[in-house]
Amino acid sequence: MVPLASMTNILSDDKRKQVLALGRLGWTLRRIEQATGVRRETASAYLKAAGLAVRPPGRWGHRPANPAIEVSTDPGALLPGISSPLSPPPAPGRAPTASACTPYRELIEAALSRGRDAMAIWRDLVDDHGFPAQYASVRRFVITLRGQRPAEAHPVIVTAPGEEGQVDYGDGPMVRHPVTHKYRRTRLFVFTLGYSRKSVRLLTFESSTRRWAELHEEAFRRLGGAVRVVVLDNLREGVLTPDIYDPTLNPLYRDVLAHYGAVALPCRVGDPDRKGKVESAIDHTQGALKGLRFELLDESQAYLDRWDARWADTRIHGTTKRQVAAMFAEERPALLPLPVEPFRYYQFGTRTVHLDGCVEVAYAYYAPPPGWLGQDVSVQWDDVHVRILHPTTGELLREHRRQAPGRRAIHPADRPTRTPPTTLALLARAVRAGAQVGTLCETIHRRDGEAGVRRILGVLTLVKKHGAPAVEDACAAALELAVADYRFVRRYLERQPAAPLTLRQVDPLIRDLTHYRDVIARKTQEEIPT
Repeated sequence: MVPLASMTNILSDDKRKQVLALGRLGWTLRRIEQATGVRRETASAYLKAAGLAVRPPGRWGHRPANPAIEVSTDPGALLPGISSPLSPPPAPGRAPTASACTPYRELIEAALSRGRDAMAIWRDLVDDHGFPAQYASVRRFVITLRGQRPAEAHPVIVTAPGEEGQVDYGDGPMVRHPVTHKYRRTRLFVFTLGYSRKSVRLLTFESSTRRWAELHEEAFRRLGGAVRVVVLDNLREGVLTPDIYDPTLNPLYRDVLAHYGAVALPCRVGDPDRKGKVESAIDHTQGALKGLRFELLDESQAYLDRWDARWADTRIHGTTKRQVAAMFAEERPALLPLPVEPFRYYQFGTRTVHLDGCVEVAYAYYAPPPGWLGQDVSVQWDDVHVRILHPTTGELLREHRRQAPGRRAIHPADRPTRTPPTTLALLARAVRAGAQVGTLCETIHRRDGEAGVRRILGVLTLVKKHGAPAVEDACAAALELAVADYRFVRRYLERQPAAPLTLRQVDPLIRDLTHYRDVIARKTQEEIPT
Protein backbone atom coordinates (compact mmCIF):
# COMPACT_ATOMS: atom_id res chain seq x y z
CA MET A 1 0.00 0.00 0.00
CA VAL A 2 1.21 3.48 -0.84
CA PRO A 3 0.36 5.98 1.91
CA LEU A 4 -1.79 8.87 0.68
CA ALA A 5 0.38 11.36 2.52
CA SER A 6 3.28 10.55 0.18
CA MET A 7 1.27 11.47 -2.94
CA THR A 8 2.23 14.70 -4.64
CA ASN A 9 -1.35 15.73 -5.63
CA ILE A 10 -4.26 15.17 -3.21
CA LEU A 11 -7.48 14.60 -5.19
CA SER A 12 -10.96 15.46 -4.07
CA ASP A 13 -13.24 12.64 -2.93
CA ASP A 14 -15.30 12.71 -6.15
CA LYS A 15 -12.23 12.76 -8.38
CA ARG A 16 -10.65 9.88 -6.39
CA LYS A 17 -13.80 7.74 -6.74
CA GLN A 18 -13.88 8.46 -10.47
CA VAL A 19 -10.27 7.37 -10.94
CA LEU A 20 -10.81 4.15 -8.93
CA ALA A 21 -14.00 3.29 -10.84
CA LEU A 22 -12.28 3.71 -14.21
CA GLY A 23 -9.31 1.70 -12.98
CA ARG A 24 -11.65 -1.16 -11.98
CA LEU A 25 -13.13 -1.06 -15.49
CA GLY A 26 -9.64 -1.78 -16.83
CA TRP A 27 -8.93 1.61 -18.35
CA THR A 28 -5.33 2.46 -19.07
CA LEU A 29 -3.63 5.28 -17.22
CA ARG A 30 -3.39 7.36 -20.42
CA ARG A 31 -7.13 6.96 -21.02
CA ILE A 32 -7.90 7.87 -17.41
CA GLU A 33 -5.76 11.01 -17.77
CA GLN A 34 -7.56 12.06 -20.94
CA ALA A 35 -10.99 11.57 -19.36
CA THR A 36 -10.38 13.05 -15.90
CA GLY A 37 -7.42 15.36 -16.32
CA VAL A 38 -5.52 13.57 -13.53
CA ARG A 39 -1.89 12.87 -14.34
CA ARG A 40 -0.90 9.27 -14.90
CA GLU A 41 1.55 9.27 -11.98
CA THR A 42 -1.14 10.48 -9.56
CA ALA A 43 -3.75 8.04 -10.89
CA SER A 44 -1.24 5.15 -10.63
CA ALA A 45 -0.53 6.01 -6.98
CA TYR A 46 -4.24 6.02 -6.09
CA LEU A 47 -4.85 2.75 -7.94
CA LYS A 48 -1.94 1.07 -6.14
CA ALA A 49 -3.16 2.43 -2.81
CA ALA A 50 -6.59 0.86 -3.49
CA GLY A 51 -4.97 -2.48 -4.34
CA LEU A 52 -5.86 -2.35 -8.05
CA ALA A 53 -3.47 -3.75 -10.59
CA VAL A 54 -1.47 -1.29 -12.66
CA ARG A 55 0.08 -2.48 -15.88
CA PRO A 56 3.88 -2.48 -16.07
CA PRO A 57 5.56 0.24 -18.16
CA GLY A 58 6.12 -2.13 -21.06
CA ARG A 59 2.37 -2.52 -21.55
CA TRP A 60 1.36 1.19 -21.48
CA GLY A 61 -1.39 1.94 -23.94
CA HIS A 62 -2.24 -1.70 -24.78
CA ARG A 63 -5.61 -3.17 -23.99
CA PRO A 64 -5.94 -6.49 -22.12
CA ALA A 65 -5.86 -9.59 -24.26
CA ASN A 66 -9.47 -10.55 -23.51
CA PRO A 67 -11.24 -7.90 -21.43
CA ALA A 68 -14.61 -9.66 -21.87
CA ILE A 69 -13.46 -12.38 -19.47
CA GLU A 70 -13.26 -9.87 -16.60
CA VAL A 71 -16.27 -7.76 -17.52
CA SER A 72 -19.79 -9.06 -16.90
CA THR A 73 -22.64 -8.13 -19.17
CA ASP A 74 -25.12 -8.47 -16.32
CA PRO A 75 -26.11 -4.93 -15.27
CA GLY A 76 -26.80 -6.15 -11.73
CA ALA A 77 -23.43 -7.82 -11.31
CA LEU A 78 -20.68 -6.06 -9.34
CA LEU A 79 -17.04 -5.83 -10.27
CA PRO A 80 -14.53 -7.72 -8.15
CA GLY A 81 -13.55 -5.79 -5.05
CA ILE A 82 -16.65 -3.51 -5.19
CA SER A 83 -19.25 -4.13 -2.47
CA SER A 84 -21.84 -1.57 -3.64
CA PRO A 85 -22.94 -0.33 -7.04
CA LEU A 86 -20.90 2.58 -8.36
CA SER A 87 -22.61 5.84 -9.21
CA PRO A 88 -21.75 7.00 -12.74
CA PRO A 89 -19.00 9.63 -12.73
CA PRO A 90 -20.16 13.18 -13.53
CA ALA A 91 -19.74 14.02 -17.20
CA PRO A 92 -17.13 16.73 -17.65
CA GLY A 93 -18.31 19.99 -19.24
CA ARG A 94 -15.61 19.78 -21.90
CA ALA A 95 -12.62 17.65 -22.64
CA PRO A 96 -9.34 18.88 -21.11
CA THR A 97 -7.90 19.47 -24.57
CA ALA A 98 -10.88 21.61 -25.67
CA SER A 99 -10.50 25.42 -25.37
CA ALA A 100 -12.96 27.66 -23.58
CA CYS A 101 -12.94 29.75 -26.77
CA THR A 102 -14.43 26.98 -28.91
CA PRO A 103 -18.05 28.20 -28.50
CA TYR A 104 -16.87 31.64 -29.67
CA ARG A 105 -14.84 30.44 -32.61
CA GLU A 106 -16.91 32.26 -35.22
CA LEU A 107 -16.72 35.54 -33.30
CA ILE A 108 -12.98 35.22 -32.88
CA GLU A 109 -12.40 34.37 -36.53
CA ALA A 110 -14.53 37.36 -37.59
CA ALA A 111 -12.56 39.65 -35.28
CA LEU A 112 -9.25 38.33 -36.63
CA SER A 113 -10.42 39.00 -40.17
CA ARG A 114 -10.92 42.65 -39.16
CA GLY A 115 -7.36 42.81 -37.84
CA ARG A 116 -8.07 42.80 -34.08
CA ASP A 117 -5.52 41.18 -31.80
CA ALA A 118 -5.98 38.65 -28.99
CA MET A 119 -6.17 41.25 -26.21
CA ALA A 120 -8.87 43.26 -27.97
CA ILE A 121 -10.84 40.10 -28.73
CA TRP A 122 -10.68 38.96 -25.11
CA ARG A 123 -11.90 42.34 -23.88
CA ASP A 124 -14.80 42.29 -26.32
CA LEU A 125 -15.76 38.77 -25.22
CA VAL A 126 -15.67 39.80 -21.55
CA ASP A 127 -17.67 42.99 -22.08
CA ASP A 128 -20.22 41.72 -24.61
CA HIS A 129 -20.57 37.97 -23.94
CA GLY A 130 -19.50 37.44 -20.31
CA PHE A 131 -16.50 35.31 -21.27
CA PRO A 132 -15.37 33.48 -18.08
CA ALA A 133 -11.81 32.45 -19.03
CA GLN A 134 -8.62 34.47 -18.90
CA TYR A 135 -6.68 36.26 -21.62
CA ALA A 136 -4.21 33.37 -21.94
CA SER A 137 -6.98 31.12 -23.21
CA VAL A 138 -7.83 33.53 -26.03
CA ARG A 139 -4.17 34.06 -26.81
CA ARG A 140 -3.53 30.33 -27.19
CA PHE A 141 -6.62 29.96 -29.33
CA VAL A 142 -5.59 32.85 -31.60
CA ILE A 143 -2.07 31.43 -31.96
CA THR A 144 -3.63 28.13 -33.00
CA LEU A 145 -5.71 29.87 -35.64
CA ARG A 146 -3.04 32.07 -37.22
CA GLY A 147 0.26 30.67 -35.97
CA GLN A 148 2.97 31.97 -33.64
CA ARG A 149 4.61 35.30 -34.54
CA PRO A 150 8.36 35.63 -34.03
CA ALA A 151 9.34 38.03 -31.26
CA GLU A 152 11.50 41.07 -32.02
CA ALA A 153 14.20 42.45 -29.74
CA HIS A 154 13.90 46.12 -28.70
CA PRO A 155 16.09 48.18 -26.37
CA VAL A 156 14.54 49.58 -23.20
CA ILE A 157 15.15 53.29 -22.48
CA VAL A 158 14.80 54.11 -18.78
CA THR A 159 13.82 57.69 -17.86
CA ALA A 160 13.16 59.47 -14.60
CA PRO A 161 9.59 60.39 -13.59
CA GLY A 162 8.37 63.51 -15.37
CA GLU A 163 11.46 63.76 -17.54
CA GLU A 164 10.36 62.59 -20.98
CA GLY A 165 7.27 62.16 -23.11
CA GLN A 166 7.02 60.65 -26.58
CA VAL A 167 4.46 61.75 -29.16
CA ASP A 168 3.38 60.61 -32.61
CA TYR A 169 0.47 60.22 -34.99
CA GLY A 170 -1.17 56.98 -36.07
CA ASP A 171 -4.21 55.87 -38.04
CA GLY A 172 -7.46 56.03 -36.09
CA PRO A 173 -10.85 54.40 -36.69
CA MET A 174 -13.31 55.21 -39.46
CA VAL A 175 -15.70 58.01 -38.45
CA ARG A 176 -18.44 59.65 -40.49
CA HIS A 177 -17.33 63.16 -41.44
CA PRO A 178 -19.83 65.88 -40.41
CA VAL A 179 -19.46 67.77 -43.73
CA THR A 180 -19.19 65.06 -46.39
CA HIS A 181 -21.26 62.51 -44.39
CA LYS A 182 -18.87 59.80 -45.56
CA TYR A 183 -16.71 57.52 -43.46
CA ARG A 184 -13.22 58.94 -43.19
CA ARG A 185 -10.05 57.71 -41.52
CA THR A 186 -9.19 59.76 -38.44
CA ARG A 187 -5.74 60.56 -37.09
CA LEU A 188 -4.78 59.09 -33.73
CA PHE A 189 -2.65 61.39 -31.54
CA VAL A 190 -0.83 59.56 -28.74
CA PHE A 191 1.32 61.18 -26.05
CA THR A 192 3.11 58.63 -23.80
CA LEU A 193 5.04 59.32 -20.62
CA GLY A 194 8.45 57.67 -20.61
CA TYR A 195 8.41 56.47 -17.01
CA SER A 196 4.91 55.19 -16.35
CA ARG A 197 3.80 54.52 -19.97
CA LYS A 198 0.63 56.48 -19.24
CA SER A 199 -0.79 57.62 -22.58
CA VAL A 200 -3.20 60.31 -23.70
CA ARG A 201 -5.09 59.32 -26.85
CA LEU A 202 -6.96 61.88 -28.94
CA LEU A 203 -8.72 61.64 -32.31
CA THR A 204 -8.91 64.35 -34.96
CA PHE A 205 -9.86 64.69 -38.62
CA GLU A 206 -7.37 67.37 -39.65
CA SER A 207 -3.80 68.16 -38.75
CA SER A 208 -1.93 71.45 -38.95
CA THR A 209 0.78 73.20 -37.00
CA ARG A 210 -1.77 74.80 -34.71
CA ARG A 211 -3.81 71.61 -34.31
CA TRP A 212 -0.63 69.67 -33.48
CA ALA A 213 0.23 72.21 -30.77
CA GLU A 214 -3.36 72.26 -29.42
CA LEU A 215 -3.27 68.48 -29.03
CA HIS A 216 -0.12 68.84 -26.93
CA GLU A 217 -1.88 71.36 -24.71
CA GLU A 218 -4.86 69.03 -24.31
CA ALA A 219 -2.49 66.18 -23.40
CA PHE A 220 -0.76 68.30 -20.76
CA ARG A 221 -4.12 69.28 -19.28
CA ARG A 222 -5.27 65.66 -19.10
CA LEU A 223 -2.02 64.62 -17.45
CA GLY A 224 -2.15 67.51 -15.00
CA GLY A 225 1.35 68.73 -15.89
CA ALA A 226 4.05 68.91 -18.54
CA VAL A 227 7.23 66.96 -19.16
CA ARG A 228 10.67 68.49 -19.69
CA VAL A 229 11.57 66.77 -22.98
CA VAL A 230 9.24 65.79 -25.83
CA VAL A 231 10.59 63.16 -28.23
CA LEU A 232 8.89 63.33 -31.63
CA ASP A 233 9.21 62.22 -35.20
CA ASN A 234 10.27 64.55 -38.02
CA LEU A 235 6.76 65.38 -39.15
CA ARG A 236 6.20 68.79 -40.74
CA GLU A 237 3.97 70.06 -37.95
CA GLY A 238 6.91 69.92 -35.53
CA VAL A 239 10.14 69.97 -37.55
CA LEU A 240 10.75 72.13 -40.62
CA THR A 241 14.25 70.85 -41.45
CA PRO A 242 15.27 67.44 -40.03
CA ASP A 243 18.82 67.27 -38.69
CA ILE A 244 19.96 65.09 -35.85
CA TYR A 245 22.45 67.72 -34.67
CA ASP A 246 20.71 71.04 -35.43
CA PRO A 247 17.08 70.59 -36.52
CA THR A 248 14.91 73.56 -37.45
CA LEU A 249 11.76 73.38 -35.36
CA ASN A 250 8.43 74.81 -36.32
CA PRO A 251 8.40 78.19 -34.51
CA LEU A 252 4.80 77.89 -33.29
CA TYR A 253 5.39 74.39 -31.92
CA ARG A 254 8.68 75.49 -30.33
CA ASP A 255 7.02 78.44 -28.59
CA VAL A 256 4.11 76.32 -27.33
CA LEU A 257 6.52 73.86 -25.70
CA ALA A 258 8.56 76.74 -24.25
CA HIS A 259 5.36 78.16 -22.76
CA TYR A 260 4.96 74.89 -20.81
CA GLY A 261 8.66 74.59 -19.94
CA ALA A 262 9.43 71.75 -22.37
CA VAL A 263 11.88 71.33 -25.23
CA ALA A 264 11.56 69.21 -28.38
CA LEU A 265 14.02 66.44 -29.22
CA PRO A 266 13.44 65.11 -32.77
CA CYS A 267 14.53 61.56 -33.54
CA ARG A 268 17.04 60.58 -36.15
CA VAL A 269 15.40 60.16 -39.54
CA GLY A 270 14.34 56.54 -40.04
CA ASP A 271 14.97 55.58 -36.39
CA PRO A 272 11.57 54.99 -34.72
CA ASP A 273 13.06 52.86 -31.93
CA ARG A 274 14.08 56.04 -30.09
CA LYS A 275 10.38 56.61 -29.42
CA GLY A 276 9.41 52.97 -29.15
CA LYS A 277 7.18 53.58 -26.14
CA VAL A 278 4.73 55.71 -28.09
CA GLU A 279 5.03 53.39 -31.11
CA SER A 280 4.01 50.51 -28.87
CA ALA A 281 1.17 52.59 -27.42
CA ILE A 282 -0.10 53.36 -30.93
CA ASP A 283 -0.05 49.66 -31.87
CA HIS A 284 -1.82 48.84 -28.61
CA THR A 285 -4.51 51.43 -29.29
CA GLN A 286 -4.96 50.49 -32.94
CA GLY A 287 -5.53 46.91 -31.92
CA ALA A 288 -8.42 48.02 -29.72
CA LEU A 289 -9.93 50.24 -32.45
CA LYS A 290 -9.31 48.12 -35.52
CA GLY A 291 -12.45 47.05 -37.34
CA LEU A 292 -14.68 49.59 -35.55
CA ARG A 293 -16.70 52.42 -37.12
CA PHE A 294 -18.37 55.39 -35.46
CA GLU A 295 -20.95 57.92 -36.54
CA LEU A 296 -19.55 60.87 -34.56
CA LEU A 297 -16.06 61.93 -33.58
CA ASP A 298 -17.22 62.57 -30.00
CA GLU A 299 -18.62 59.05 -29.89
CA SER A 300 -15.30 57.55 -30.97
CA GLN A 301 -13.40 59.69 -28.46
CA ALA A 302 -15.76 58.61 -25.69
CA TYR A 303 -15.21 54.95 -26.57
CA LEU A 304 -11.45 55.51 -26.58
CA ASP A 305 -11.52 57.26 -23.20
CA ARG A 306 -13.62 54.46 -21.71
CA TRP A 307 -11.26 51.83 -23.08
CA ASP A 308 -8.30 53.80 -21.76
CA ALA A 309 -9.67 53.92 -18.22
CA ARG A 310 -11.08 50.37 -18.22
CA TRP A 311 -8.23 48.46 -19.86
CA ALA A 312 -5.16 50.51 -20.79
CA ASP A 313 -4.56 52.13 -17.39
CA THR A 314 -5.35 49.00 -15.38
CA ARG A 315 -3.18 46.61 -17.36
CA ILE A 316 0.14 45.23 -16.16
CA HIS A 317 2.74 46.60 -18.57
CA GLY A 318 4.88 43.96 -20.21
CA THR A 319 8.17 45.82 -19.66
CA THR A 320 7.76 47.31 -16.20
CA LYS A 321 5.65 44.39 -14.85
CA ARG A 322 3.58 46.95 -12.95
CA GLN A 323 0.17 48.56 -13.38
CA VAL A 324 0.22 51.67 -15.53
CA ALA A 325 -2.12 53.63 -13.25
CA ALA A 326 0.02 52.89 -10.19
CA MET A 327 3.20 54.07 -11.92
CA PHE A 328 1.46 57.21 -13.18
CA ALA A 329 0.43 58.02 -9.60
CA GLU A 330 4.15 58.01 -8.76
CA GLU A 331 5.11 60.10 -11.81
CA ARG A 332 2.41 62.75 -11.64
CA PRO A 333 3.98 64.80 -8.79
CA ALA A 334 7.17 65.07 -10.86
CA LEU A 335 5.45 66.75 -13.81
CA LEU A 336 5.94 70.49 -14.34
CA PRO A 337 2.99 72.65 -13.19
CA LEU A 338 0.77 74.09 -15.90
CA PRO A 339 1.01 77.85 -16.60
CA VAL A 340 -1.78 80.11 -15.42
CA GLU A 341 -2.69 81.35 -18.92
CA PRO A 342 -2.94 79.24 -22.07
CA PHE A 343 -0.66 79.90 -25.00
CA ARG A 344 -1.61 82.78 -27.29
CA TYR A 345 -1.55 81.36 -30.81
CA TYR A 346 -0.30 83.30 -33.80
CA GLN A 347 0.33 82.93 -37.51
CA PHE A 348 3.78 83.19 -38.99
CA GLY A 349 5.48 83.60 -42.33
CA THR A 350 8.30 85.27 -44.26
CA ARG A 351 7.95 88.72 -45.83
CA THR A 352 10.16 90.90 -48.03
CA VAL A 353 10.69 94.52 -47.01
CA HIS A 354 9.35 96.68 -49.86
CA LEU A 355 10.96 99.85 -51.19
CA ASP A 356 8.68 101.92 -48.97
CA GLY A 357 10.36 100.31 -45.93
CA CYS A 358 7.39 98.16 -44.84
CA VAL A 359 6.16 94.56 -44.96
CA GLU A 360 2.59 93.66 -45.77
CA VAL A 361 0.40 91.61 -43.42
CA ALA A 362 -3.31 91.25 -44.20
CA TYR A 363 -3.31 94.36 -46.44
CA ALA A 364 -1.72 96.54 -43.75
CA TYR A 365 1.89 97.76 -43.64
CA TYR A 366 4.41 97.51 -40.83
CA ALA A 367 7.93 98.97 -40.78
CA PRO A 368 11.05 97.15 -39.53
CA PRO A 369 14.11 99.12 -38.40
CA PRO A 370 16.03 101.01 -41.12
CA GLY A 371 18.45 98.99 -43.24
CA TRP A 372 16.22 96.05 -44.27
CA LEU A 373 15.10 97.20 -47.72
CA GLY A 374 14.76 94.25 -50.11
CA GLN A 375 15.59 91.63 -47.42
CA ASP A 376 13.44 88.84 -46.00
CA VAL A 377 12.27 88.96 -42.40
CA SER A 378 10.22 86.58 -40.25
CA VAL A 379 6.79 87.86 -39.25
CA GLN A 380 4.40 86.65 -36.54
CA TRP A 381 0.91 88.07 -36.11
CA ASP A 382 -2.29 87.51 -34.20
CA ASP A 383 -5.42 89.57 -33.59
CA VAL A 384 -3.57 92.14 -31.49
CA HIS A 385 0.10 92.40 -32.46
CA VAL A 386 2.47 92.01 -35.40
CA ARG A 387 6.06 91.03 -34.58
CA ILE A 388 8.95 91.37 -37.03
CA LEU A 389 11.85 88.99 -36.24
CA HIS A 390 15.37 88.46 -37.48
CA PRO A 391 15.22 85.63 -40.05
CA THR A 392 18.28 83.82 -38.64
CA THR A 393 18.49 84.48 -34.92
CA GLY A 394 14.79 85.06 -34.23
CA GLU A 395 15.58 88.32 -32.44
CA LEU A 396 12.61 90.68 -32.11
CA LEU A 397 13.16 93.67 -34.38
CA ARG A 398 9.88 95.52 -34.05
CA GLU A 399 6.45 94.91 -32.54
CA HIS A 400 3.41 96.85 -33.76
CA ARG A 401 -0.25 96.85 -32.90
CA ARG A 402 -2.51 95.35 -35.54
CA GLN A 403 -3.68 97.92 -38.11
CA ALA A 404 -6.72 98.08 -40.35
CA PRO A 405 -6.23 97.31 -44.06
CA GLY A 406 -4.44 100.15 -45.82
CA ARG A 407 -2.91 101.60 -42.65
CA ARG A 408 0.78 101.79 -41.79
CA ALA A 409 2.59 101.31 -38.51
CA ILE A 410 6.04 102.85 -37.94
CA HIS A 411 7.95 102.89 -34.68
CA PRO A 412 8.55 106.44 -33.43
CA ALA A 413 12.31 105.84 -33.34
CA ASP A 414 12.25 104.98 -37.05
CA ARG A 415 10.64 108.24 -38.15
CA PRO A 416 12.92 110.97 -39.68
CA THR A 417 14.04 113.59 -37.18
CA ARG A 418 13.40 116.48 -39.60
CA THR A 419 10.30 117.12 -41.65
CA PRO A 420 11.09 117.63 -45.36
CA PRO A 421 10.58 121.20 -46.70
CA THR A 422 7.90 120.04 -49.10
CA THR A 423 5.88 118.59 -46.24
CA LEU A 424 6.23 121.82 -44.27
CA ALA A 425 4.89 123.73 -47.27
CA LEU A 426 1.86 121.44 -47.45
CA LEU A 427 1.14 121.91 -43.76
CA ALA A 428 1.38 125.69 -44.23
CA ARG A 429 -1.15 125.56 -47.08
CA ALA A 430 -3.49 123.55 -44.87
CA VAL A 431 -3.28 126.18 -42.11
CA ARG A 432 -4.09 128.91 -44.60
CA ALA A 433 -7.15 126.95 -45.77
CA GLY A 434 -8.55 126.89 -42.24
CA ALA A 435 -7.64 126.30 -38.63
CA GLN A 436 -9.47 122.97 -38.42
CA VAL A 437 -8.00 121.86 -41.75
CA GLY A 438 -4.49 122.67 -40.52
CA THR A 439 -5.03 120.80 -37.23
CA LEU A 440 -6.33 117.72 -39.07
CA CYS A 441 -3.37 117.65 -41.47
CA GLU A 442 -0.85 118.05 -38.64
CA THR A 443 -2.52 115.15 -36.80
CA ILE A 444 -2.28 112.95 -39.91
CA HIS A 445 1.41 113.79 -40.38
CA ARG A 446 2.23 113.21 -36.71
CA ARG A 447 0.51 109.82 -36.78
CA ASP A 448 1.45 108.47 -40.22
CA GLY A 449 4.65 110.34 -41.02
CA GLU A 450 5.67 110.39 -44.64
CA ALA A 451 2.98 107.86 -45.47
CA GLY A 452 0.39 110.51 -44.58
CA VAL A 453 1.62 113.08 -47.11
CA ARG A 454 -0.76 111.77 -49.74
CA ARG A 455 -3.64 112.00 -47.32
CA ILE A 456 -2.76 115.64 -46.67
CA LEU A 457 -2.75 116.25 -50.43
CA GLY A 458 -6.16 114.62 -50.57
CA VAL A 459 -7.52 117.03 -47.95
CA LEU A 460 -6.17 120.03 -49.87
CA THR A 461 -7.78 118.67 -53.04
CA LEU A 462 -11.11 118.57 -51.22
CA VAL A 463 -10.63 122.27 -50.37
CA LYS A 464 -10.40 123.07 -54.09
CA LYS A 465 -13.40 120.90 -54.94
CA HIS A 466 -15.85 121.77 -52.16
CA GLY A 467 -14.51 125.06 -50.88
CA ALA A 468 -12.72 125.96 -47.68
CA PRO A 469 -15.83 126.54 -45.50
CA ALA A 470 -17.31 123.09 -46.23
CA VAL A 471 -13.98 121.32 -45.65
CA GLU A 472 -13.46 123.34 -42.46
CA ASP A 473 -16.77 122.02 -41.09
CA ALA A 474 -15.91 118.46 -42.13
CA CYS A 475 -12.49 118.64 -40.43
CA ALA A 476 -14.08 120.02 -37.27
CA ALA A 477 -16.48 117.05 -37.19
CA ALA A 478 -13.60 114.63 -37.72
CA LEU A 479 -11.57 116.12 -34.86
CA GLU A 480 -14.61 116.14 -32.58
CA LEU A 481 -15.19 112.43 -33.23
CA ALA A 482 -11.43 111.65 -32.93
CA VAL A 483 -11.35 110.33 -36.49
CA ALA A 484 -8.49 112.29 -38.06
CA ASP A 485 -8.65 110.64 -41.44
CA TYR A 486 -8.93 111.77 -45.05
CA ARG A 487 -11.57 109.15 -45.83
CA PHE A 488 -13.89 110.44 -43.14
CA VAL A 489 -13.65 114.01 -44.47
CA ARG A 490 -14.31 112.84 -48.01
CA ARG A 491 -17.34 110.77 -47.09
CA TYR A 492 -18.65 113.54 -44.86
CA LEU A 493 -18.55 115.95 -47.77
CA GLU A 494 -20.13 113.42 -50.13
CA ARG A 495 -23.09 112.99 -47.80
CA GLN A 496 -23.61 116.72 -47.21
CA PRO A 497 -25.91 118.57 -49.63
CA ALA A 498 -24.04 120.79 -52.07
CA ALA A 499 -24.34 124.56 -51.54
CA PRO A 500 -26.60 126.27 -54.11
CA LEU A 501 -24.83 128.19 -56.86
CA THR A 502 -25.35 131.98 -56.86
CA LEU A 503 -24.26 134.60 -59.39
CA ARG A 504 -22.49 137.62 -58.01
CA GLN A 505 -22.52 140.99 -59.86
CA VAL A 506 -19.52 142.46 -58.07
CA ASP A 507 -16.43 140.42 -57.36
CA PRO A 508 -12.68 141.04 -57.54
CA LEU A 509 -12.47 138.34 -60.18
CA ILE A 510 -15.14 140.02 -62.38
CA ARG A 511 -13.69 142.81 -64.52
CA ASP A 512 -15.56 146.04 -65.25
CA LEU A 513 -17.46 146.18 -68.55
CA THR A 514 -15.63 149.39 -69.56
CA HIS A 515 -12.45 147.36 -69.63
CA TYR A 516 -13.89 145.04 -72.26
CA ARG A 517 -15.23 148.10 -74.22
CA ASP A 518 -11.79 149.76 -74.40
CA VAL A 519 -10.17 146.46 -75.46
CA ILE A 520 -12.68 146.01 -78.28
CA ALA A 521 -12.27 149.60 -79.46
CA ARG A 522 -8.50 149.36 -79.48
CA LYS A 523 -8.54 146.14 -81.45
CA THR A 524 -11.00 147.63 -83.93
CA GLN A 525 -8.83 150.74 -84.58
CA GLU A 526 -5.77 148.54 -85.16
CA GLU A 527 -7.55 146.66 -87.89
CA ILE A 528 -8.68 149.91 -89.81
CA PRO A 529 -6.01 150.78 -92.48
CA THR A 530 -4.70 154.32 -92.50
